[in-house]
Amino acid sequence: MTTRTAKPVTVTLGPLTEMAQERVASGRYASVSEVVRAGLRALEREEAALDAVLKARVEEALADPAPPLPQEDVFAELRARHEARTAG
Repeated sequence: MTTRTAKPVTVTLGPLTEMAQERVASGRYASVSEVVRAGLRALEREEAALDAVLKARVEEALADPAPPLPQEDVFAELRARHEARTAG
């Protein structure tokens, strides 16, 4: 018999309860706890992938040899675009 390595946690799934129970009923998972653990692992993978994309974009931006744009110019252009879009 395996022993628990963490204290049990109570989770209220609300409208997701039916989805979790359907996965157990289909035989894909042995319990709702397994469904929740699988969901958390998927969230961890998704966040890691997003972190990798963001890190790559920051590295790309830092490696860009183009001269930086002055902040004032960037905000002036954004204001002009916004005014053009909102001026009926």
